[in-house]
Amino acid sequence: MQITVRDLSLLLNGEVVGNPDAILSTVTKIEEGKPEALSFLANPKYESYIYTTGSTAVLVNRTFEPSQSLSTTLIKVDDAYSAFTFLLEQFASISTHKTGIETGSYVSEKSNVGSNVFVAATAYISAGASVGNNSKIYPQVYIGDNAKVGNNCIIFAGVKIYNDCVIGDNCIIHAGTVIGSDGFGFAPQADKSYKKIPQIGNVIIENDVEIGSNCSIDRATMGSTIIRKGVKLDNLVQVAHNVEIGEHTVIASQSGIAGSSKIGKYCVLAGQVGVVGHITIADGTVIGGQSGVNSNIKKPNLKWFGSPAFEYGDSLKSSIIFRKLPDMMKRLRELEKQIVEINIKK
Repeated sequence: MQITVRDLSLLLNGEVVGNPDAILSTVTKIEEGKPEALSFLANPKYESYIYTTGSTAVLVNRTFEPSQSLSTTLIKVDDAYSAFTFLLEQFASISTHKTGIETGSYVSEKSNVGSNVFVAATAYISAGASVGNNSKIYPQVYIGDNAKVGNNCIIFAGVKIYNDCVIGDNCIIHAGTVIGSDGFGFAPQADKSYKKIPQIGNVIIENDVEIGSNCSIDRATMGSTIIRKGVKLDNLVQVAHNVEIGEHTVIASQSGIAGSSKIGKYCVLAGQVGVVGHITIADGTVIGGQSGVNSNIKKPNLKWFGSPAFEYGDSLKSSIIFRKLPDMMKRLRELEKQIVEINIKK
């Protein structure tokens, strides 16, 4: 797809500084610029690249003023990062614009598939399942009995959605993720063996959720495991049975949430965070990477770090003390030695 700088500027309500007739056909990072490419500059740390970039045009904030001469055309907009994100969305929608049911897929006669849906070869849609309008189902996706996928969803290759699970509108689920596998429920027996507890609930994923690749979201023992609207999960995240994640919470890679815990709204969990079961985390909580949360967090909008996690400011002070421990131990031993010498002299 080709577009002139002038037309793109009109689309973004921008201002052109340079050649409005230049042609754009692709997007690229500013440091890897090439002819007919559009890049963007939002972070001042990357400003040096704008003076050497090979990109034909660069999106910048309206407040940007170059300190050197430029060989590229500028498109000034209110928010360069947001504008570039919008353009990437348009490119992505073109590349994923597919419709029709391919040969080699299985769509049950008892399922309900909406209009403008794409179902790739080797995908499997079970009896009683439904797929909403404009959704894309890629190869080797399994949608179980009575499962529901909403409108405008993209379910990438190899995703498994077990029976009775519900996916809302405008959701993206990346390759290899499993929705609705059994929760880790086993009852210890007198002979020290374990008896499986049937997991008869489901998973409910609300609208506008994106889930990374190779995640596991377990069905509830009873009731529902719930991912509220706007939640974003990175790759390799484990969500156990009966967990509830509040709206617009973000969880980074390799984090795990144990059973029946409740994560609030607008929280941020960094990479490799572990949350024990049956606790509640308040709205707006931010938890630093590799932290372990083993008790309720009741106060909203605080930062936590450490294992076990405690408030961020205190954790920083503790880490400073911890780093000084070897020196403190050395000084303590010297003091002990001096005390012994003083006592001998007496």
